[in-house]
Amino acid sequence: MTFPDQLARAARDTEQHLMATLAARADVPVVEAMRYALRGGKRLRAFLVLESARLHGVGERAMPVAAAVEALHAYSLVHDDLPCMDDDDLRRGQPTVHVKWDEATAVLAGDALQTLAFECLADPVIGAADRRIALVLALAKASGAEGMVLGQALDIAAETAAAPLTLEEITRLQAGKTGALIGFSAEAGALIAGADPAPLRAYARALGLAFQIADDILDVEGDATKAGKRLNKDAEAGKATFVSLLGLQGAKTRAADLVGEACAALAPYGDDAAILCEAARFVISRES
Repeated sequence: MTFPDQLARAARDTEQHLMATLAARADVPVVEAMRYALRGGKRLRAFLVLESARLHGVGERAMPVAAAVEALHAYSLVHDDLPCMDDDDLRRGQPTVHVKWDEATAVLAGDALQTLAFECLADPVIGAADRRIALVLALAKASGAEGMVLGQALDIAAETAAAPLTLEEITRLQAGKTGALIGFSAEAGALIAGADPAPLRAYARALGLAFQIADDILDVEGDATKAGKRLNKDAEAGKATFVSLLGLQGAKTRAADLVGEACAALAPYGDDAAILCEAARFVISRES
């Protein structure tokens, strides 16, 4: 099965699992907003969880972990879109949650999606309690003040900084904001299996940075209709990006180099990791 097929299957199966998990919840606005926020998207993080689990022979135990990371990612997008953060009105081609409902509902829906992620990680299907605890710890670190939240805080601070960020500073920022959750997703299979996550950690480090560089490139030359969100925001805000620091062609070259690094990190898995290599190539060729 090719990478696009695997990605589509991961998207379908993960969304079904999440909707089934929410099915018993009361039909109130905050739960409706949660369901709305969980629909759509590429599901690259879910794919990475499921594929890394398959690589370690534990694919049948990974779906709750894929659901967890997508719930966590959805929460981050709902909050990121709020007027006090990035103030976006479009996400995945649809009005953002605070636009469709209101800001209070968006805050609460994001809060509930975050807690749903850790509820998913408590599922006994995943395996022994120590493996689930390891996953809880890893996701908490990846999403909190050592990871995604730190990256977001640095991004907000950069908006009012006296000088634009340097390349080193923006790399650190994106390692948290985007890379940390991608890192958790890629390492999840090894954590479920109790295996060494080092090769997948190296893969994810390169993949996450390539993903963000590709985002910066899309912000400059992408199609808003295909992207499903407003583009050129960073340039309008005068923010430093990989494109502004490296130039458009330099950014594309750096992204391609990172894909090579990501695939090289997978050498211990041989041909079994071919689809993960294909995923890395997809990251820098996507249109959304």
